[in-house]
Amino acid sequence: MSVNGYRDYFKVLGVERGADADAIKRSFRKLARQYHPDVNPGDQSAEARFKEISEAYEVLSDPDKRRRYEQFGQYWNQMGSAGGGGGGTEVDFGRYGNFDDFINDLLGRFGGAPGGFGSGFPGGFPGPGASRGVPVDLDAEASISLPLGDAFRGCERTLAVNEERVQVRIPAGVKDGSRLRLKGKGNLQPGTGRRGDLYLTLKLQPHPIWRLDGDQLRAELPLSLDELALGGEVRVATPDGEATVQVPPGMSLGRSLRLKGKGWPLKDGRGDLLLTPILKLPDSLSEGERKLLEELRQARSADPRQGWIAAARL
Repeated sequence: MSVNGYRDYFKVLGVERGADADAIKRSFRKLARQYHPDVNPGDQSAEARFKEISEAYEVLSDPDKRRRYEQFGQYWNQMGSAGGGGGGTEVDFGRYGNFDDFINDLLGRFGGAPGGFGSGFPGGFPGPGASRGVPVDLDAEASISLPLGDAFRGCERTLAVNEERVQVRIPAGVKDGSRLRLKGKGNLQPGTGRRGDLYLTLKLQPHPIWRLDGDQLRAELPLSLDELALGGEVRVATPDGEATVQVPPGMSLGRSLRLKGKGWPLKDGRGDLLLTPILKLPDSLSEGERKLLEELRQARSADPRQGWIAAARL
């Protein structure tokens, strides 16, 4: 790669001379992971190769350095620059706990977070504690799966975050997709002491009865044929226990019974509870039930499908 002290940085990174910033970034990431000393302990040639690709990326990721490199070749660094400084790259690998710590810090020094790169840092790598042009994004993301009852009442969870146990208080009434911010509990940047925040996304587990719909809590209410037809008081379940509701005579299956203030916890109180009737027929009929239904069939005065068949024609 080196002839008379000249390094072809494009060949070092394995890219064409016309490669754009994204191609250079992808190649650097791949090679950095391949030759990092943590992956090749005790391999001096891998460490030397790693320093070489780091130096190449430092130059080619900086638009001004790349322009001078392409124009002046091996003398690019002697032709003057706004930042001055040498073209070598020395890295103290012992400062980093693992490869991801290193790569995040390295890319931050080059002027961008791991997700995207900006202009390079003038003069190569700064030492420990030196300022970075653009800080690394140290915020972290995680998710917690909650039973619906825990989300309804509120609860506490203990999480393991970066080898630290963190107690999280989840307030009552959180919804699916709610996010909680734990300040100062994110990733730690080696050598600086800076630490980001941890953002928790809450996922609510399905419940066999209750379903949260916006601010309203919904459930199906099984009713017998006589309860639907004749109405009357029926015992129902609510999140707080049992309650009595009045079912109107001739209750249609498309309507819902609304219990105000008995639903999901909100900032200003409780939402409504909506119970949607469904017809629940017995698995088997007693002799008396069958006889009564036969009498009902004989006495029925209205055709439930009157007008429906004609209207259904296309």
